[in-house]
Parts: sequence; structure tokens; C-alpha cells
Amino acid sequence: MEPTLVIMAAGMASRYGSMKQIQQFGPGGETIMDYSIYDAIKAGFKKVVFIIRKDFAEDFKAIFEPKLKGKIETRYVFQEMDRYLDGYSVPGDRKKPWGTSHAILCAKEAVNEPFAVINADDFYGADAFKKAADFLKNECTPNVYAIIGYQLANTLSEHGTVSRGVCEVNSDGNLVGIKERLKISRQNGVMKDEESEDRKVELPEDVKASMNFWCFHPSVFDFIETGFKQFLKDNIDNPKAEYLIPFTADQWIKTGKGVIKVIPTSSKWFGVTYKEDAPVVQRSLNELVQQKEYPNNLWK
Repeated sequence: MEPTLVIMAAGMASRYGSMKQIQQFGPGGETIMDYSIYDAIKAGFKKVVFIIRKDFAEDFKAIFEPKLKGKIETRYVFQEMDRYLDGYSVPGDRKKPWGTSHAILCAKEAVNEPFAVINADDFYGADAFKKAADFLKNECTPNVYAIIGYQLANTLSEHGTVSRGVCEVNSDGNLVGIKERLKISRQNGVMKDEESEDRKVELPEDVKASMNFWCFHPSVFDFIETGFKQFLKDNIDNPKAEYLIPFTADQWIKTGKGVIKVIPTSSKWFGVTYKEDAPVVQRSLNELVQQKEYPNNLWK
């Protein structure tokens, strides 16, 4: 089966105010998402499923349908607060979406094949999509999932500390867990996490970071749905609680369902953590175009 790419884009509208103002970074007016889809097509993905908000669907389709028609199959699903609530009602003080695992669950009806999941506004790089496609076509099973592991050093910001999920990997190259490190920066050439005012932990150069690029078998949907029922039972009255992919992955490993391989990539990740990062993203993409990694206009 040919793999599918699932893009979590439901949060983009709130960041940009309107889908019509979605930020353009490439020389041909491309969004970061355009580069991900372009790389995915080249790697052999045959379908892209966008997880979006219903109220921005028409604006979103107007941006992407003309570009992608005839190049890749497109589907749209909506991450709405009232989906998969199993009898619960959305609490009145709940403003936050239910989280990234709930976002994936909202794609259940649109995905029947092995699939990758990414964030809409992160640049992941061609090598990452090649590795993901190879895994999804040849190794993915109901018991074997994967995460693309980035060199932590390739994910830092020039403009402040970053929060990253650092992968704990066993001797077989499988994920043991993801430790959230909240204040990572490079100081005097050394990567450190500031755990407190007086405690800084040095991080090795070869440590792998999760940038939310996951590879799943469609069997994961039932596991996520079951987990979400428990999450609601435990957290329905907590307006800030989120049902997140790292938590789901951790539960999947700990309950003995199978393994999650950590697939290393040489790709450099970049995204907009701070508004000052936007020119860096633009510059990085222009450099890749100049190096002939991408054409001047992706879709011409």
C-alpha cells in the first residue's frame, strides 16, 4: 500500500488570523507546508490528509487545491471539539483543542493505509520524507511504528531557548520514551538544558529530538480512541489538559503493543518558534533553492 501524509493544520488559523494570510516563505510564495507536500510526493506518498478547522475549510482549499490538483490525492478532515467525546459535552471553560492525538483520531475515516504525521508549520527536509516512505512501505506493521529522529543540534533557534522532546533510545534503536526538555540552547559551543536557575544539564551532540514526525499503521486509531476515552474520564474538568502524541506513544510502548523505531535523519529541521525565526526560515529556504534542492516555484 502506498503511504499517506497526515498534516496537522487545525491550529494554523489561530496563529495567522485567517487562512488567507497564511505565511509565505518560499521565493514563489510557498508556505512551509508546500515544501513538505513536495518532498512527500517525491518520496512516494500518494495522498495527503489535512486536519483543519471547519470554519477555515473553504479558505484552506482555495489555497491548496489549485496547486495540488493532479499531483496528489487530497482529503480534508476537521478537528472539532465535539468529536469522539463518547457521551461527554465540551466544558464551557474549554478553549484549547484536545491535543495532537485527538487531531490524529479525527483523521480515522480518511486513512486506511500506513501513514506519516507532521506539523503544518515545520520544515522537515527531503531525507526525512524518504526515510519515512521507505519505512511505511516496507517495515510498518500493527506492532512496529516509527519516529523520525532529528539531531538535536539541527533544531535549535538562534533567538532563544527552545523546548524539545528528547528521545531516549535503547540499544536496538527503539524508542524508550521522550523527555521534555524546556530550555535548550547552545552556550559556548555546548548544548545545555536549563532545568533550574542553578542546574544546567549538558546534552550530547548525537542525541535525537522528536519534531512530531511519526509513522503509524492504521491500527493506531483504535488505540488512540480507547486512550482518549480514558483521557476524558481523567481530565474532562481540566481546561488545559491535552491528549498528546508522545503520551499515546509512551502508553503504546508501556502496554507492550509493540516497538517504535527511531529513524535518524540528516535533514535540518526549522520552524517558527519565535517571530524572529521567520527571516531565518526564509533565508534557509532561499539557500536550498539556490543549491537546486528545490525549484524556484514548486508547483509550476
